[in-house]
Amino acid sequence: MWQQYTYKDTGVNRPYFVYTPVNYQIGTAVPLLVMLHGCTQTALDFATGTSMNLLAEHYGFIVVYPQQTSTSNQNLCWNWFTPANQYRGSGEPASIVGMIQAIQQDTTHWTIDPSHIYVAGLSAGGAMAVILGATYPDLFAAIGVHSGLEYQAATNVSSGLKAMRRGGTDPLQQGRVAYTAMNTFSRIVPTIVFHGTNDGVIAPINGDQVIQQWMQTDQLASNGSYTADFTQPASVTPGQVPNGRSYITTTWNTTNGDEVQSYWKIARMGHAWS
Repeated sequence: MWQQYTYKDTGVNRPYFVYTPVNYQIGTAVPLLVMLHGCTQTALDFATGTSMNLLAEHYGFIVVYPQQTSTSNQNLCWNWFTPANQYRGSGEPASIVGMIQAIQQDTTHWTIDPSHIYVAGLSAGGAMAVILGATYPDLFAAIGVHSGLEYQAATNVSSGLKAMRRGGTDPLQQGRVAYTAMNTFSRIVPTIVFHGTNDGVIAPINGDQVIQQWMQTDQLASNGSYTADFTQPASVTPGQVPNGRSYITTTWNTTNGDEVQSYWKIARMGHAWS
């Protein structure tokens, strides 16, 4: 079931859409997945293009699709590149979290398992997912970043365009910045990253940087339990989708063998959801 709601923010009414599986039983605690669209997309575009609602039906979780407004960005991009939207309690991250809290509080429709709240996004949405993971690590169990950028890869439009083409600042430095943003809520935030090797909008180096940034952030938050090296992964596994693209999956684990970072490089794929 697809329903539209409105989150009233300071000066902005932000729409968001919730998909509830047909057979969901009210009172049953289930995971919540936040899906953040890319530029020029709507929530419906993103739901259709990712087929996430079909997965929600199969696995039994709730999906929320926040939607950017044209008054906030004329191209419907999440404003990941401005400082006002890069911190806890501020701007678009606070609005998105407000939507999540509204869903959690509406127990007449849903019961959300607070230990299984996730966020994933594409492009600008992927960059915003990174920001949410760094600023609300106490809320999100893990994050998914598709064709996105590292934390604070830019602080204005011009540096944002540069980062998209060439990558952001040193990811180890940004990993430390993201750890600082976690404040007292610091913890390991597992991260899965997807990026096409032929992405002409968000250069593939950004996928590497997201992994490296989060590896540094998670190491600082781990109290010594996570000491992975980007150049020495736990596994490197090639794959091939029948009648589709080939890919390589690389993972990094804690000293106990728990997977923390997973990086999927899709051969010859451009700027698109895989």
